[in-house]
Amino acid sequence: MENKLKLNIKDWAEEDRPREKMLLKGVSALSDAELLGILIGSGNKKETAVELAQRILHSTENNLNTLGKLEIKELIKNFNGIGEAKAITIVAALELGKRRKLSEIVVQPQITSSETVYQIFHPILADLKHEEVWVLLLNRANKILKKIQVSKGGVAGTIVDIRLIMKEAIDSLASAMILCHNHPSGNPNPSGDDDKITHKLKEAGQIMDIRLLDHIIVCDHTYYSYLDKGRI
Repeated sequence: MENKLKLNIKDWAEEDRPREKMLLKGVSALSDAELLGILIGSGNKKETAVELAQRILHSTENNLNTLGKLEIKELIKNFNGIGEAKAITIVAALELGKRRKLSEIVVQPQITSSETVYQIFHPILADLKHEEVWVLLLNRANKILKKIQVSKGGVAGTIVDIRLIMKEAIDSLASAMILCHNHPSGNPNPSGDDDKITHKLKEAGQIMDIRLLDHIIVCDHTYYSYLDKGRI
């Protein structure tokens, strides 16, 4: 019976080893599995780091966005060769990717559409397993003055204090505001409570001459805009 030996990465041709390949050809030449393999550093008794990375990616259907949702304990439990240190490294690297996306958004702080709001909040809200409510405070040119979290709750919902939002808006001398929250269920359609909060905040804003421009509900791959639907 033929013996099959695991081929260590060090036995690969130099141009095929992830680190060496990056130095020779640049980071863009590496596959997602090779990049993840560099983060992992070493595999297990049966797999190289890249093979282990391929298996991890396969479990998420090769979707980095889905990989970003995995928690440290899930990585450790489901993949032989991934201990706490490697799991932390993977989660930290993916978090940096999210923060880079957020930094790029800051370059253009003017709100021009519901899509602009979605792109701002998707990295913050899309992966959460609980609801959070945020508000964008804007000046007369619809440029962002401040982005604030006003509530953090459970899977099914959260409590929003209209007074807190209005205080922040008044203190910031805001001319307009946009309410935004996520639906962990993945269903972007607003609930009855969402409608009530929208109505109450709009009324409170009218009293203080601070317009509520929109209420955006963020999900992983889609969103709902009250403005786009003609409901505000």
